[in-house]
Amino acid sequence: MADKHGFLIDMDGVIYRGHEMIPGAVEFVRTLRSHNIPFLFLTNNSQRTRRDIAAKLLRMGFDVEDKHIFTCAMATARFLAQQHPNGTAYVIGEGGLLNALHQHGYAIVDSDPDYVVVGEGRVLNFEIIETAVNLVRRGAKLIATNLDPTCPPQPGIRPGCGAIVAMLEAATGATAFSVGKPSPIMIRAARKELDLRAGQTTIIGDTMETDIQGGIQMGYRTVLVLSGGTSMACLQRYAFRPDMIVNSVADLCTPEFLGIGGFESAPTHEDRILRENVA
Repeated sequence: MADKHGFLIDMDGVIYRGHEMIPGAVEFVRTLRSHNIPFLFLTNNSQRTRRDIAAKLLRMGFDVEDKHIFTCAMATARFLAQQHPNGTAYVIGEGGLLNALHQHGYAIVDSDPDYVVVGEGRVLNFEIIETAVNLVRRGAKLIATNLDPTCPPQPGIRPGCGAIVAMLEAATGATAFSVGKPSPIMIRAARKELDLRAGQTTIIGDTMETDIQGGIQMGYRTVLVLSGGTSMACLQRYAFRPDMIVNSVADLCTPEFLGIGGFESAPTHEDRILRENVA
């Protein structure tokens, strides 16, 4: 590794599943903090503010602060503020997205907005959809905080931002621009937040289509954990591979991985088996 190295870490499926911590995750984060290794938690969920997410993690036992959280809502608000400062938006979403847009100078309106911005939400009806469709048809640009088709509440799943966006695209003929993972906009912004170069950055996730794909496209080191939504059997479907596969972040809490040497250190017997299965 370079003299400085940091981590971009997915959350659900990596450090917790639903309301349950993944064994070893608290120790992994504690090790990062005790060695002053920079890291951010990345999430494609736009519902909560970074403070709300940090509070949830604190209650679960993680030693984190607001500064350790980076959401797709934050990335979307920053992007829109750069594209169209002090603009207006009609929003399908909740507090995390509304708060981020306000913090970046955006006003939330019900008529003639510059953008229709879509995030996750548990309260949705056809009146909201109808309004969004007509606003887009009249010229508002369609923005998605992410294109994840589902959200993973426990138990089961519910339609995610990508499902809502697909309905708006079908009704309007417009194509949404997405800012969340695997978009380089969010992943690059997170790296810059840590003041790292691409070669100094490792992204850890449980989903090939978002974290791993995004990291590969940006030239980061990639680590797939099998504690979430991806199994070894799933990997045959993909034309790209992560740099490393481990059972969980507990396997990464070693001086060799976190210090000098990193990915070039000698693999354990279990690592060798996993890598041979990928090959």
